[in-house]
Amino acid sequence: MNHKQIAKFITLIENEPERARQVLKDLPRKTCPVIGFTGSPGVGKSTLIDQVIARLRSMNKTVAVVAVDPSSPFSQGAFLGDRVRMKKHFLDEGVFIRSMASRGALGGLNESIYDVVELLEAAGFDYVLVETVGVGQAEVEVRYVADVVVLVLSPGFGDEMQLLKAGVMEIADIYVVNKSDLAGNDSLYDQLIGFLTFAGRDVSSVVKTSALNGSGVEELVDKMTTLWKTLVETGRLKQLRRERSRHHAETLARRTLQKYLSLVDSEDPYKAVESALRSMCERLKNGQGGGT
Repeated sequence: MNHKQIAKFITLIENEPERARQVLKDLPRKTCPVIGFTGSPGVGKSTLIDQVIARLRSMNKTVAVVAVDPSSPFSQGAFLGDRVRMKKHFLDEGVFIRSMASRGALGGLNESIYDVVELLEAAGFDYVLVETVGVGQAEVEVRYVADVVVLVLSPGFGDEMQLLKAGVMEIADIYVVNKSDLAGNDSLYDQLIGFLTFAGRDVSSVVKTSALNGSGVEELVDKMTTLWKTLVETGRLKQLRRERSRHHAETLARRTLQKYLSLVDSEDPYKAVESALRSMCERLKNGQGGGT
């Protein structure tokens, strides 16, 4: 499957999600490491991913990147286009990069992300990297998509306060103190180590990097790869994939129910849900599918 075919399939999945099943059903089922990168706006996620791509390519690994950006209020397209920070890989046949608009979805991702990741795995890439929109403390959707979650922190962006909160800090598998060439990185690093120690977490999961000069990136990639291999060997990966499938099913069910609710004219919310569910079940009984 070439890059042009993959791009067309992704566009179809985004614009006509009910046809996603048709796109995916005939593709082979494959598994590769799916690594999620999340963090506050401006911490350097895209530039760091660019360095991670370079490292993986030096290992002769193929890489697919999905960068979820805020939506344009007019076209609903990707607003920032974070992939411009990865421009040196555009002509590399071993790298596929795609921006996706969040389209108002909560959690820093796009509702089509599950099908898109499955497509990229089926296409045979060695690694799939998912970059979220710049997130706040409660946006943890990436946990359900990625096998390994990398939380990127940076001095001077208020991340010291994030260490005192639950939420996105709890879903990370690897913590990156990026922009380690800036003042304040030692303080953030020490506070992060203190937080993890207090929480009973493994402090070896912390990496210092500089996305500008690439320092620490080799260590980050080694930790990503080692952790994924451990997930496979312990059987934890199968559990994570089951959780992803269940969460994907919830997303599909919610989207389908919303579609039927839009057809119901009732001021009583309970009756509206009952009527929508009845219509949905009737359609399924007649073999017409649930509209997804």
